[in-house]
Amino acid sequence: MIKVAFIFPGQGSQYVGMGKDFYEAFPESKQVFEEANDCLNMNIKDICFEGKAEELIKTENTQPAILTTSIAMMKALEKKGIDCEFTAGLSLGEYTALVKSQGISFQDALWLVKVRGKLMQEAIPEGVGGMAAILGLSREKVLMAIERVKDHNIVEVANYNSPEQIVISGEKEGIQLACDEALKLGAKKAVTLSVSAPFHSSLLKPAGERLKEELDKVNLSDLSKNLVSNVDGKPITCKEEIKEKLVNQVSSSVLWQDSIEFMMKEGVNTFIEIGPGKSLTSFVKRIAKSIDKQVETFNVNNVETLKNTIDSFGKGVTN
Repeated sequence: MIKVAFIFPGQGSQYVGMGKDFYEAFPESKQVFEEANDCLNMNIKDICFEGKAEELIKTENTQPAILTTSIAMMKALEKKGIDCEFTAGLSLGEYTALVKSQGISFQDALWLVKVRGKLMQEAIPEGVGGMAAILGLSREKVLMAIERVKDHNIVEVANYNSPEQIVISGEKEGIQLACDEALKLGAKKAVTLSVSAPFHSSLLKPAGERLKEELDKVNLSDLSKNLVSNVDGKPITCKEEIKEKLVNQVSSSVLWQDSIEFMMKEGVNTFIEIGPGKSLTSFVKRIAKSIDKQVETFNVNNVETLKNTIDSFGKGVTN
């Protein structure tokens, strides 16, 4: 039996031109972009399709742009009759999963992620914080590397993405020291990320507190899908949990690997990544291999990959 999860990417997956082919090919996708323009009172469509890269990578633009693009792509997929039982999103992608689960309206999610992006950007002066991806080192050893530098700097785990990739976040100097320690402990690589803030670290707690005030202004509903939360890798069971988890998510580690493992243990055997990029598909494959699970993965990020996914479902996905 096929059990499907829709998974949605976060910040870093954006690129100029994303979603344009969907806008031109599908009325339901076009409607999503038009709705976003009206809701935000800005031309999000132009920022996505033909804007300057430096405009798109501003956090307060990136977040609504990725959300809009992912929803536009999802609407085209849904129109073809493909749906899911589980859903999750990496960081920002959790808001897309919430829209999919009917926990929040698209309009409220757009407004929230624009505010969220601004709050995250303003939480700490630019140049103070940083992030880095540690490749090929176990959780235990990454935590050991952090332990060795914590007396001097704030450094924390931002993302447990897969058995092969853990992202750290914190003060810039500490990040460099932790990378050096990780390499000494056997990491294959330590790559400094080009980001504007130390996302998913305690340095962003003030942003989470301010986001809480904004969340009080929107309507949240019980979910129609099993949405697995970044904060604890477990499903959100009622609308009362949504606010708390979204606030904590800003400064907590993203437990992506744990979330995917949970869904696999619940019988999910087909993962469809919907939105720009395809890094989540790569994470899912690595996670499945590490726990000896057989899964099918698809990514819908342009019209061609949409058609491939639909064709595979038409033939019946094999597991």
